[in-house]
Amino acid sequence: MSFSSSGNDNNLKKQLTTLSIFGALAVALGAMGAHWLKNQLPSGLITPEQLNGFDTAVRYQMYHTLAMLAVVLLGFHLQSKFLRYAYNCFLVGIILFSGSLYFLCTRNLYHADFLKMLGPVTPLGGLFFIAGWIFLGLSGRGKKF
Repeated sequence: MSFSSSGNDNNLKKQLTTLSIFGALAVALGAMGAHWLKNQLPSGLITPEQLNGFDTAVRYQMYHTLAMLAVVLLGFHLQSKFLRYAYNCFLVGIILFSGSLYFLCTRNLYHADFLKMLGPVTPLGGLFFIAGWIFLGLSGRGKKF
């Protein structure tokens, strides 16, 4: 992926499309958690811990969607392969971390206990988030702004 204004416009369109989808999903899933899922607490189909985990997934998805936007914007001023690495790590982190938490926290609603197998995926997504932040920090090393 190109992260510069002189780069491929098609890549920028893909990045903005990805960001808009991730951002819209974070808002929609946040609303679902705050309203519909919260109303499932009395039935026992979701526990307070699962609701909290779902909220964590939404927050981390939004944080890292905004981080991806910052990476794209930085690419207009800074040429670094580490920006591309950061963007991709944040993208994979959202899918693995937030995605696995969404399924894990709502599995009782769908009687899908087999989704417990996704448990080890969540920390792997967290490692991608951490790597993304490290790559973002490395992108400015030795550069003049």
